Amino acid sequence: MERVVLVTGASGGVGLALCQRLLAEDGRIHLCIACRNAQKSEATRDLILAAHPAAQVSTVEVDLGNLASVLRVARELRCRFQRLDFVYLNAGIMPNPHVNFKALWHGLLTGRVLHMLTTAEGIMTQTDRLNGDGLQEVFATNLFGHFILVRLRMKIKPSVWWLMWVRQLESLLCGNEKPSRLIWTSSSNARESAFSLSDYQHAKGQESYSSSKYATDLTSVVLNRKFNKQGLYSSVVCPGLVMSNMTYRILPVFLWKLLMPIMWLIRFFAKTYTLTPYNGAEAHVWLFKQKPEYLDALVKYHSCTSGLGKSYVEPRKINVDEEIAEKFYQKLLELEKETLERYSDLLD
Repeated sequence: MERVVLVTGASGGVGLALCQRLLAEDGRIHLCIACRNAQKSEATRDLILAAHPAAQVSTVEVDLGNLASVLRVARELRCRFQRLDFVYLNAGIMPNPHVNFKALWHGLLTGRVLHMLTTAEGIMTQTDRLNGDGLQEVFATNLFGHFILVRLRMKIKPSVWWLMWVRQLESLLCGNEKPSRLIWTSSSNARESAFSLSDYQHAKGQESYSSSKYATDLTSVVLNRKFNKQGLYSSVVCPGLVMSNMTYRILPVFLWKLLMPIMWLIRFFAKTYTLTPYNGAEAHVWLFKQKPEYLDALVKYHSCTSGLGKSYVEPRKINVDEEIAEKFYQKLLELEKETLERYSDLLD
């Protein structure tokens, strides 16, 4: 049976490039693309089929920042597929980004500018807001929606009624003959200093994107510890700095075009300046070809590009405290229970 690959955030950027590259690697996969609306999904499918006319490509509509939408797509996937071999948890948002040019100038004077340009540490802030579920929008979209989607496919012994729904979907990921893979798109901007266990949704801060990506790293570490024996493996990747719709919201497009020659030059010193979505998907595709049993659960796989344009993957240890990771995971479970109780009508 062909392998089934689900990709969220597939309509553009790294997600779209990933879909194209996966089909180039193995045209026999069944590719299921998840986008926010039907129009985007169909347009993306048409674009992929134009390049790979013999490919098996299906679509689902899901807004990861809307729990009702996540539960509906979980039900749909349960009806369509007997298993999911790869789930690329790629969708994400960075709303209302602001650049602190004063901090950037200070970094130039103190010699920290290259570090700041590769991690956005100290120079990038966002203005977050609550979504319709009463959750911080960035946390909900970048992590929690994906977490709920994943939890609805893992073999967990249900102890209360809301997990009866979970158990119906668990077999898509765990306990199958071959291992299943979760591959999360993280970031070099994932920093411990932006994350707080007491404010894990980052309601009080201005670095919600960084916080959500660090929370992603924590989640992946715990999932491996709890579910590797059941055949589920989780990895995190960093696509590097990619010019995409998300990036173009940080600065005006014309300014990016003016900066592009400088960015190509910086790439000789900062290998994570992958710049194109194709290069940014390098680590995602590399993981597609690896045996998960031999991967390090405490490593993030970075897409890198040399100054001369050669793409490669560089593993780097994740800076996580495993005790903090476990405490955060328990908080996610508590939030799951609290939020799913509101949607008992969808848990049939």
